[in-house]
Formats: sequence, C-alpha cells, structure tokens
Amino acid sequence: MAETCCSGGNGVMILACSGCSNTGQLSNQAAVELTREGFGKMFCLAGIGGKLPGFVQSVKDAPIVVVIDGCPMGCAKAILEDIHVPLKHCLVITDEGIEKNKNLQLERSDIDRVKAAVKRIADKKEPSAAPETKGVSGCGCTEC
Repeated sequence: MAETCCSGGNGVMILACSGCSNTGQLSNQAAVELTREGFGKMFCLAGIGGKLPGFVQSVKDAPIVVVIDGCPMGCAKAILEDIHVPLKHCLVITDEGIEKNKNLQLERSDIDRVKAAVKRIADKKEPSAAPETKGVSGCGCTEC
C-alpha cells in the first residue's frame, strides 16, 4: 500500500493530527496543501489508529514519515508509538510559536509557517527528537 499512497512527493508520508483546535486544523490544512503541491502525501492517521493492517503496514514501509501534532498532547505521536513505529520526523505546531485556541478561522501566515516547518523537518538528515507527551488523560486542552 505504501507504494501507491506515498509514491511521489519524495516518499514523504504526512500524518496530521487534525484535532478540534486551530493547531489541529492547521496540521490538517498544511498536510492537504503540501500533498497538493507534491511535497509528500497525506495519509490516514485514523486508519493507523484503528490498527487496520494495510494502513499499519504502509506507515511501517514509508521511507519518511512526518508527524504533525497540533499541541504537546502528542496524539499522533501516541498512535505511532502504540504500533511501535519510531518517530524520526515530528512537528508540534505550538513549538513553532502558534498558540492553541478554538478559533478555526486559520491565518494564511500560520499555514505557511507550518508548511515550512514540515519541509524543514522532512529534509533533516538527523531525525528530530520526538516531543514528550503530557501524560494526562482526555484531550488536555484548556479551552474545553
């Protein structure tokens, strides 16, 4: 499945958290735009989280996997850890100076900043350090 889902785009598989905040939606929008632009291919994090065999095998076979988490809760990171896929290229949007909130009107400048960060991380020769999760249950956001 990895050959068809991640062909082209330099073999970069993009996994976006797509959470219910601005940073989750920035993650998703950046993944969509990068896919349209030919830089990697967005892939289904829900299928991986559901442990569907084809999805799990695809992420294990992908040459480069970039995880975009919206915040330090690290939901996407946790999904990959659960299936024993090492994280080598991980972005936490709030680490880029974008504050998490419930405003779903995304700013073009924020989308562009996330896209540039994904490209920077994917192009690194050395894997980025996987962010630490907060270790709390629930969504962890302060706005709920």
